[in-house]
Amino acid sequence: MSKEIEVLKQAVIDGDADAVIDSAKKALDAGINPIEILENGISRGAQVVGDQFEKLEIFLTELMLSGEAMMAGLNVVLPHLKTEDVPQKGKVVVGTVRGDVHEIGKNILKSLLVANGFEVSDLGVDVPTSKFVEAAEKIHADIIALSALMTSTLGGQKDVIDYLEQTGNRNKYIIMVGGGPTNQGWADEIGADGFAETAPEAARLAIELIEKRRN
Repeated sequence: MSKEIEVLKQAVIDGDADAVIDSAKKALDAGINPIEILENGISRGAQVVGDQFEKLEIFLTELMLSGEAMMAGLNVVLPHLKTEDVPQKGKVVVGTVRGDVHEIGKNILKSLLVANGFEVSDLGVDVPTSKFVEAAEKIHADIIALSALMTSTLGGQKDVIDYLEQTGNRNKYIIMVGGGPTNQGWADEIGADGFAETAPEAARLAIELIEKRRN
């Protein structure tokens, strides 16, 4: 990993927005691919912070500072992503489930999905169950991606799947779940189609699931 990327990752962990902006600009000036900056710098830093929060090693204020620093980095890097030549792969609805107001991973996932040719509708945080389905129907989505960063809000992911099953619409959408407390066992238990530990992995998984369904 390059020095610029390592410094960027640590700046995200430290919640230092000024350092994130500076290191992101230096990485771009060094000719590093914006996708690599997102995946190996900003995303990995955010993953470390998310893990620390889940283990109660940091407080909510520290998590929020890192989130703000991450967003500052995204604002620097996103304009340099070249998406006009990327084939359109599908449509995705993303959001953090009801009761959860964390968006670090969700925001990175959104950026990586856009960079990989997906049209993304970001519903934000604390999203009611029915709103996911309404948004998916409105844009004719292929994927609904559900984020949860707290153990206490995991049930919100299951609620969306249950709602789809009750309304007879479950098979219309690929359901992906992610966030600090999620794992493959949980995804299997609630009947999700896919789980990924990190945003870069989730973006790659989205491509795989889309191709599998269409083939």
